[in-house]
Amino acid sequence: MSIKYEELSEEFPEEGFSENEFLEEGEEFSELIKYTIPGYILGLLAGVFLDFQGYQRSPVGQWLVRTLAGEGESIFEGIFSIRQRIRQAEGSMAEAYGWGKFFGIAFPWIIDLGSRLAGVDVYGVEGFYIPYFYALSDQIGANISGMLFLKRTEGSWKAGFSRYVRHPVMLASLFIIILVPLGLLGARILGFSPTTQTFTALETIAANLCWVPPLAGWLNEKYR
Repeated sequence: MSIKYEELSEEFPEEGFSENEFLEEGEEFSELIKYTIPGYILGLLAGVFLDFQGYQRSPVGQWLVRTLAGEGESIFEGIFSIRQRIRQAEGSMAEAYGWGKFFGIAFPWIIDLGSRLAGVDVYGVEGFYIPYFYALSDQIGANISGMLFLKRTEGSWKAGFSRYVRHPVMLASLFIIILVPLGLLGARILGFSPTTQTFTALETIAANLCWVPPLAGWLNEKYR
């Protein structure tokens, strides 16, 4: 293993990645991946339960289902970041990523409430952006937090951005932030509508690709 990283450091000396950084971040990103599935399961179970109870179109029910299905992993990842701070571990990309997601949790609640008060049809095409923010506002926060982390560690915006465009986690994050709303809009145009809490959960789960960037980071560290 040491030979592999020595060869890597010789091949890419300017990137400033150490062997310890690769190993530690690989382990941490693998932990982040584990937090996604529980959120999916909790959101889907909540949707089925609320439908069974007759709350198919309850706004509060949709808030709960979308929060669990779209942001459940952010709660767990926030706990991961808090645990890292308690352990007084040295700051890492995975920790910065987790903090960014944790602090992005409340943003979609504001958008959802504001849209309903403004009279937006949350079940129609015009409401496609609501599940997007539930699913990926934390991802946007993670992307920004990751960029700030890279700027801080590299010492300048230019160097930080240079590392950003070569970082698999940041690129995967940017990719899904751009593509997911197009998919949601297309589904609504084709006639999909979250008229039940189960459909609400499934739509949010489909949009919540927050597991992709940590997976990209884990695969990069595992096979590099």
